[in-house]
Amino acid sequence: MEELVKFVENEFVPKKDFPKFSAGDTITVYFEIKEGEKTRTQFFRGVVIQRRGSGATETFTIRKMSGTIGVERIFPVHMPALQKIEVNKRGKVRRARIFYFRELTGRKARIKEIRS
Repeated sequence: MEELVKFVENEFVPKKDFPKFSAGDTITVYFEIKEGEKTRTQFFRGVVIQRRGSGATETFTIRKMSGTIGVERIFPVHMPALQKIEVNKRGKVRRARIFYFRELTGRKARIKEIRS
């Protein structure tokens, strides 16, 4: 049964070539929004809090500050509306899921950048 699921994922889930990113990275996600018959591209820039799942069910969570309110959004990696992902900064964190980042404000909410 597991082999059948992997076969279907490999055959029918379209693979998109996105850059490698992980928790702590600041990325910009461009995705398509349909409003009635019109479509437009919108972007969401923030810090990756986590990546989870594998294969067709893989998702990642991004957090950004909109004024004084934190906004989180979960994106499936294989979402058809996803157009591109840009990695703006690589962050150095010691966890795969940085949920502690939600409580941090001000200067404590900075993530050290990896320069390459």
